[in-house]
Amino acid sequence: MKLKQCQGELAKQVVPDPGLGQGKPSRVEIEAAVRTLISAAGDNPDREGLVDTPARVARAYGEWFSGYAIDPAALLSRTFTEADSYQETVLLCDIPLVSTCEHHMAPIMGVAHVGYRPRGRVVGISKLSRLVDAFSRRLQLQERLTQQIGMTLWDVLAPRGVAVVIDATHGCMATRGVNQRGVTMRTECWLGDFREDRDLRRDFLASLSGAQASAR
Repeated sequence: MKLKQCQGELAKQVVPDPGLGQGKPSRVEIEAAVRTLISAAGDNPDREGLVDTPARVARAYGEWFSGYAIDPAALLSRTFTEADSYQETVLLCDIPLVSTCEHHMAPIMGVAHVGYRPRGRVVGISKLSRLVDAFSRRLQLQERLTQQIGMTLWDVLAPRGVAVVIDATHGCMATRGVNQRGVTMRTECWLGDFREDRDLRRDFLASLSGAQASAR
């Protein structure tokens, strides 16, 4: 598949999350819903240990899903041209990732590795971490999350190449269903130079292995 055609297909898939732009329920409605879930679990929402849980959950949801209030592209709006002669890969490894599976609302936890090959301008490294966090703090699929991070870097920075690799464990698999713990899922997004050059992809993945070995 040609590069432009592939990117076009990715762009069709990387759409805003369905919940964006919809009105939120009130705090009272959220807490009432949590009380219902507690009752559905078989417990009494009015007992001492649970009476404040609805309010706690409402506050926690504000943190877990804070990404809906962030424009990820705006995080990359400030760039620097002082390193305009630098053309090799910029790589940020092991960015902590906490997200929520949209199928069972169970946690997704892992790390993201984000790299790009600049074309005349670079972005502050903390912005790469913030970009991952902004997309992670939504109801997600790991596959879509990987593409969203990669395509946003590609669209905003217009670099020569983008690479995103995510390694994560899924609570929906570890705590229910097959109940398999310690299983890691890897997803990848390769754009530009990284899609066209097999050696670049190999070097990128080797860098991840080297960084992980150094951390041990």
